[in-house]
Amino acid sequence: MPEEAVLHMTQQQAEAYLEDLRVRHRTEETIQNYRTSLGQLYRDLPEGKPLGRETLGWWQGRLLASGYTPRTVNRALSVANSFFAFLGHRELQTSAFLEPPRDVAPPELTRREYLRMLQTARTLGKERTYLLIKLFATTGLTVQQLPCVTVEAVEGGSLSFRQGGKQVAMRIPEPLQEELEDYARRSGVCSGPVFVTRGGTPLSRTNVSDSIRHLCRDARVDERKGNPTCLRRLYLSTVGHIRDSLSILLDQTYQRLLEAEQETIGWGQAENREF
Repeated sequence: MPEEAVLHMTQQQAEAYLEDLRVRHRTEETIQNYRTSLGQLYRDLPEGKPLGRETLGWWQGRLLASGYTPRTVNRALSVANSFFAFLGHRELQTSAFLEPPRDVAPPELTRREYLRMLQTARTLGKERTYLLIKLFATTGLTVQQLPCVTVEAVEGGSLSFRQGGKQVAMRIPEPLQEELEDYARRSGVCSGPVFVTRGGTPLSRTNVSDSIRHLCRDARVDERKGNPTCLRRLYLSTVGHIRDSLSILLDQTYQRLLEAEQETIGWGQAENREF
């Protein structure tokens, strides 16, 4: 953001704003949602945390590029607008909210593009990005569930997390399990989440999406497909095709069985065999 900063965001400002919400009897759930959005803005801002008149336009583009939906982006911008009003800087607010896309098919990642991304990551020595891509595309895991990928879970061969109000267990494919164990061991991660920053904190959604999107440039893949959502969609599509093929095979096998039995014991057969 080359523009001149009007002010610089601090964590103390954010806490003061959240406390003001609490005084005004906002629910704890609302306050936590606002905290999440403000925390995302703070992390995304460059060094010095400058805020200017073009900041929210820049942030909107960054959130979209990271794979957030228009609805989520609009909610984050609304929180920022409210925060700026609290600070007395309404000139920093934005009115450029997004219209949710209608009847627009999201870009689909092909399996060939996925394999090219893996090959490119290997060639460039980007092991962490390679493993993230493979994890989302072979398990269907969401980026919110990434902290569940712990050293303990990997060693046990399965992940456990809550989904739809219930606890879900997900098996880790054996080849991926071996690669994750080796990566964690060489990275010095002995327990807890496998994918962490240099400071030891779990990777954020922005960290994950940025690394995958940047790899797309080198792999000659549309950057709009460089996010965990498209990789998860590839997993679901692949599994769906396999299930459809198995269903067709099952129907065909059953049909041949019935035809063989009909030839042997059908009512219209001249000779019937006793069983």
